[in-house]
Amino acid sequence: MDQLAGIMRRSFRRKSSTREPTSVGNSTADASSGCRQSCEDPQQRSVLSGGQTFFEYLVVVSLRRNSAGDYAPQITYQFPKRESLLSFQREEEERLLHAIPLFCFPEGNNWTPLTEYNSETFSFVLTNVDSSRKFGYCRRLLPAGRGARLPEVYCIISCMGCFGLFARILEEVEKRRQIATAVIYPFMQGLREANFPAPGKTVKIKSFIPDSGTEIIELTRPLDSRLEHIDFKTLVQCLSPKRLVQVFASVVLERRIVFSAKDLSVLSQCIHAVAAMLYPFTWEHTYIPVLPPVLIDTVSCPTPFMVGVQKKFLDQIWHQPMEEVLVVDLCDGSFPQKVGDEDDILPRKLQDDMIASLSRLQVSQGSEEVNRTVSEVFMQFFIKTVGHYNHHFKNAKDGKRLFQEKAFLKAVKSKSTKRFLKLFVRTQMFSIFIQTAEKCSMVQDGYFLKKVHEFQEQKKLTKK
Repeated sequence: MDQLAGIMRRSFRRKSSTREPTSVGNSTADASSGCRQSCEDPQQRSVLSGGQTFFEYLVVVSLRRNSAGDYAPQITYQFPKRESLLSFQREEEERLLHAIPLFCFPEGNNWTPLTEYNSETFSFVLTNVDSSRKFGYCRRLLPAGRGARLPEVYCIISCMGCFGLFARILEEVEKRRQIATAVIYPFMQGLREANFPAPGKTVKIKSFIPDSGTEIIELTRPLDSRLEHIDFKTLVQCLSPKRLVQVFASVVLERRIVFSAKDLSVLSQCIHAVAAMLYPFTWEHTYIPVLPPVLIDTVSCPTPFMVGVQKKFLDQIWHQPMEEVLVVDLCDGSFPQKVGDEDDILPRKLQDDMIASLSRLQVSQGSEEVNRTVSEVFMQFFIKTVGHYNHHFKNAKDGKRLFQEKAFLKAVKSKSTKRFLKLFVRTQMFSIFIQTAEKCSMVQDGYFLKKVHEFQEQKKLTKK
């Protein structure tokens, strides 16, 4: 188990990438220079256009007695089974398959047969050594039957970040599981043969169900692909506007953060939502939405991390040597531990504006409306603080674009905003964002720059 934990822990660390020293000067690049959204927003590259396969694996994880008499999770079925793999592919597959059971049952081995269990959907993330991420979408359910029995997990492994779509697929999986296990696999085969749809598009999957005949399942992706893997509604119900902005401030400076909740679904949904608040930037460090107890010492790492711990295991982290870690209790919306300066990181006026906007939010609205409203609040913060970045590139003689950091900071008039930016430009997320932009020379037409342009045009009209 220790060896497995070591392998997994190494896989969670995303590659470190630091920007080369930037040249400084007063010259600015043309505002139209830059790159398309595939460069501006690396988190969405793989899912913007669609056309990829839906998933790599469907695995069934069941609880089986081990030699100690406890129930331990293990994979009891894998679809599809791949035979012809190269040695490095086989090694990667084995690592993946060894890690999955631990995240499907992160509570450990303390299980007893049950007669009732409310099915729940949650997800986890595995980060490969090349910084690519794979999503595990899980549906834990109690199989149909009589008497006490053990829950099992149906887990879909995919490179596609689209929680809503896969939650719908898992509902169909559970529907078929209650009839017979054999009914699941024709449905998954049809899904595997279909192409992952582009944003706003629908794919139709034919599926035969005994006594019901052939059904056509329609799976539609939201038009705005930024919001398809998140549910801000759960997060804003757990944290007050002020607490939420303080969490955002800590994440922006890439600090160490532990989230705690009773339910796996709440834990994974909230952490995915917090990561999504960083758009157009991406969290580049250790990211474990549901932390198994075997990896609990992750909270003592000196590097940035964002992890989720089930409420029942929260006591265990206090025995770990933690330095400057923010602990967020999603059950009561409190901070059992904090660094102390969470309220002083962001520029005061912008922070107050964000809290006011979130306070006006109507949680009773639909999830899509809440997602749009909340994401807009945090994106406006980045528009107002770093939206001018695209004006500060200089074309070098060798054709490379170089970011002018001093000119970028000097262009900011507000002292509090400049003080914040001097900290933010040191983060890895900002470095990688700029590094990506420096490598691109095409005209930017991404969503973030479109919103920046709208904001700047509105400012001009206001001045007139």
